[in-house]
Amino acid sequence: MPHLQIKFGTDGWRAVLADDFTFANVRVVAAAIAAYVHTSEDPSNGLCIGYDTRFCSKAFARTCAEVVAATGIRVMLANAITPTPALSFGVRERGAAGGIMITSSHNPPQWNGVKYKAWYGGSGRPSIIAAIEACLGQDVPHLAKPAQIEEVDFLPTYLKAIESFADLDLISKSGMKFAIDSMYGAGGTILSDIFTRIGVDHVQIRGNVDPLFPGINPEPIEPNIRALGEAAVAHKCDAGLCTDGDADRIGATDEHGAFVDPHKIFSVLLSWVLTRKGWPGAVTRAFNTTKMLDRIAAKHGRELIEHGIGFKYVCDLMLEREIVMGGEESGGIGFQRHLPERDGLLNALLLANVMAEEKKTLGQLVADLQAEYGEHQYGRIDLTIPDDVKNGAIARAKALKTGDPVFAGMPILRQENLDGVKFYLDNPEAATKPNAAETWILLRASGTEPLMRIYTESCSKAAVAKLLEAGRSFALNT
Repeated sequence: MPHLQIKFGTDGWRAVLADDFTFANVRVVAAAIAAYVHTSEDPSNGLCIGYDTRFCSKAFARTCAEVVAATGIRVMLANAITPTPALSFGVRERGAAGGIMITSSHNPPQWNGVKYKAWYGGSGRPSIIAAIEACLGQDVPHLAKPAQIEEVDFLPTYLKAIESFADLDLISKSGMKFAIDSMYGAGGTILSDIFTRIGVDHVQIRGNVDPLFPGINPEPIEPNIRALGEAAVAHKCDAGLCTDGDADRIGATDEHGAFVDPHKIFSVLLSWVLTRKGWPGAVTRAFNTTKMLDRIAAKHGRELIEHGIGFKYVCDLMLEREIVMGGEESGGIGFQRHLPERDGLLNALLLANVMAEEKKTLGQLVADLQAEYGEHQYGRIDLTIPDDVKNGAIARAKALKTGDPVFAGMPILRQENLDGVKFYLDNPEAATKPNAAETWILLRASGTEPLMRIYTESCSKAAVAKLLEAGRSFALNT
């Protein structure tokens, strides 16, 4: 049965094109979503369906629309390439039962995927995803006459929302110059078009559609983001702003072309929001994100909630209580007053907004944070390793004890297992630095791929490099 290969991860199902990601399996997933909507939502509200720039995404979206419509659920199908946050906004704005987004986000070009967006305009909660998975392979009644498939444009109302959320007038008067990189993804020329309209000097790279994503994975981290840094330097920009394959995540470079990791972006935005805006609510962050956020939240008397990895946990909290801002390690950052959803395009505008208001380049903003809250340096590596090696490494990690000097000779202070295995370490370098960041390393095995990710944070780039190498050696048992 096709559905045996289908397993949902933190934000939907992803697979390799022509291997597991086939039209047959996409039909199985679409049918399961339709079955879920019939049993757990109001099917009369219809479903929104969007797609990104990946190979055959438009055709897969049309296939989903036909499967869903055949069960009697009307479909609002995007009439063009659509960013994921625009689809999510459309779901909520139109009062739809939910949404299907054909995208594999930041994965390599041979991948595609299906994200499910719930009626509230955000990732399906774990209970919703579990319910959809339970419907895989079930028979769904088909009507003699399918429901309507209407092609719609999700962009106008979404653009109006993000343009009113940021202060475009302030940005337009700032005299700042930006480099923009859409990584051949669904962000396209959206930011460039906004900046052109309001008279902001900028240069765009990789704004064209190319399903091969030549030379990169459309993930806004090093080394994929280096071309943006080079453009920022060559054109004397104050920052480089980048969105991933489906434009729900943000990346950036400073005016010197240096990569500004998502943790610094989150910190810059959080500090600005709490200092300048004073919006109410707690702050949430994933288990693998910077502890600088804890220090910023503490300064402003805000509760900091740590949760599992995946934006669905941020979304859960935003649906349950007042949250000013939440995010994850990979550049997914969201504001409850906008959507319970990450939004790379909005966050790019907000970074420009912060720079305009503070009259500082992005590099200066990051330096200010490091000076106030202590130097926080971060690193991550992804290891493609067989499942037995991956699972063996996690088992060995869980067996480590306090005091063991396994990682770069630094004794373990404590272990946490919220999502993966995380060790806080006794780094002697911390004693030599004022307000030094805590040193930690996290090993996390993917639940859907032969992949292990190793994350670390410390008080210097040298310590981060040593710890990543130590983590690699441990994972490979060398």
